[in-house]
Amino acid sequence: MPRRRLVGKVTSNKMTKTVVVEVESSYRHPLYGKVVHRAKRFLAHDEQSCQIGDTVQIVESRPLSKRKRWMVETVLNRGVQVSELAPEGGAA
Repeated sequence: MPRRRLVGKVTSNKMTKTVVVEVESSYRHPLYGKVVHRAKRFLAHDEQSCQIGDTVQIVESRPLSKRKRWMVETVLNRGVQVSELAPEGGAA
């Protein structure tokens, strides 16, 4: 059976060699016909030092820890680097 692959955005990288990837999906409600958007978060093993905002492809793997069952396969595009220390409005 082939491994599943998902594309999502990195939302947290505060852990060592682990990132949180949020995968968004949408589907049409079976009764009402309205498009429903859903997001699910996965813990993924990261050897490529991903940053917050990166779009990555994750692949299913063997269990690596209690909640980690995915690995970052490729970084599709890098997110925008925003400095958290510099205020955007100028002088305070």
